[in-house]
Amino acid sequence: MNASNNAFKAIADPARREILRLLRSGEMTAGDLAAHFDMSKPTMSHHFSVLADADLITRRREGQTIWYGLNTTVLQDVLSWMMDLAGADTKGRKK
Repeated sequence: MNASNNAFKAIADPARREILRLLRSGEMTAGDLAAHFDMSKPTMSHHFSVLADADLITRRREGQTIWYGLNTTVLQDVLSWMMDLAGADTKGRKK
């Protein structure tokens, strides 16, 4: 599956879109993100993996803690593609 397909698969799920929304304000730990959801740790881990596989989030380990952040480059590419598909220029105006 190519990168675009992975990204669209990742953002198709409402929980993953909420994770991305939460990360707009900056990096968060896995535990901080999980506190916003009523899900098991394995389910949250799966969501993190799908987002990371699509390169929509970054992850880094600091001791026992995993920090997640937005990969804004990939998000911008996906949004640009969607805007182009909709016939808008990069400023959101119709072509």
